[in-house]
Amino acid sequence: MEILSSYNLIIGASLIVVLSFLFNGISKKTNIPAVLMLIVLGILIKIGLGFFIPEIPDFKGSLEILGTVGLIMIVLEAALELELKKEKLWPILKSMAVALIGLIGSAYIAALILYQFIPNMTMQSAWLYATPLSILSSAIIIPSVGGLAETKKEFHIYESTFSDIMGIMMFYFLIGKLNPTEDAGVVGFAGNLVLTIIIAIVASYAIILIFQRIKSQAKQFLLISVLLLLYAIGKKMHLSSLIIILIFGLIVKNVNLFFPGKTKIFLESERMQQIYHELHIITLETAFVVRTFFFVIFGITIVLATLLSVNVAIVSLLIIASIYAIRFIVLIIFVGKDILPQLFIAPRGLITILLFYAIPMEAQVEGFESGILLFVIIATSLVMTWAMIHDKRKMGTMLDEIDEEILERNLAEDALRASEIESANDHSIEKTQ
Repeated sequence: MEILSSYNLIIGASLIVVLSFLFNGISKKTNIPAVLMLIVLGILIKIGLGFFIPEIPDFKGSLEILGTVGLIMIVLEAALELELKKEKLWPILKSMAVALIGLIGSAYIAALILYQFIPNMTMQSAWLYATPLSILSSAIIIPSVGGLAETKKEFHIYESTFSDIMGIMMFYFLIGKLNPTEDAGVVGFAGNLVLTIIIAIVASYAIILIFQRIKSQAKQFLLISVLLLLYAIGKKMHLSSLIIILIFGLIVKNVNLFFPGKTKIFLESERMQQIYHELHIITLETAFVVRTFFFVIFGITIVLATLLSVNVAIVSLLIIASIYAIRFIVLIIFVGKDILPQLFIAPRGLITILLFYAIPMEAQVEGFESGILLFVIIATSLVMTWAMIHDKRKMGTMLDEIDEEILERNLAEDALRASEIESANDHSIEKTQ
């Protein structure tokens, strides 16, 4: 049809990218996640297309590809910003513990809720459905926490990245349990993890040593292609491929730490700095574009009618309540009393959608309504928006109070100084007389 001509698609794709850029600007000023605006844009596009096309094409295949590439770019982007220092070891371990306990705790409670409320849901399937709903969305969190204090910002970057990686590992571990003949158990899972880390370290060193000697200017997309290749091959081998991306990003960012002492002779410092700078920019830009189209296409695929179900609302609200209850307990234990706005920064997003579509046919339950997925994603994003706006206003009020205090102090000092000068002048006049 004419509506789907190549030129119309180019115009539409270009306008989506432009709007996404504008949404990012609005997000920075209002703290409303750009992702929510992209999902709404997708819904509006779907409504608009409905007037011209009787049946919307199936985007599930493209959604899976975009989601996978987006996930890789987002984790790489986060890893390239994480500086490893001795003083950061405790914050890293703390955020990892919060992510792991929050993931398992949320999945357990969500599985119990799904098992009780969804017809024909077995406990094994409930765990599979609950895991995607328990993973934090780094795709939403990382672009949204830039305005927070540095320690809180770092905590959220570490936590959401670890949540993504551990959540995916847990999901595929549960899938392995579906087929007893292929299930290697906990020992096999641990061995798989160790093997992945070894491959990641060896591959990262090899890539760095090779690419710093490539003189061609156009090598960054070659590097990204190699990383995508490693990720895909790792998945074929049933490895935790996302760890490969994370470790590579950490080594590139902290190259001096991973090439200590005499091993620095293998490094070309200027070339590595250039590679890091260019890779960081391209990763940032690619993640932005992929994230844009992923959430717009997700908006197009949404069936809004599922939100009108009473059962969907009840199940979703119970899951959302459990998410914040568990998060409150975990943060109090590991972080202390200063847990705002961290408590409410727990959105679900890209990983949740991606893993939901990856649930095997034998584990799928007809009674499960996708509206639960949409409800939880939108609700947790809105809660995060409210928390970020409230925190911004609170910070603004505090700054105003500090400014007023400084102004009052300055006025008092000026008055005292004027009084001293006046007193000195009076003393001088009396002395003259």
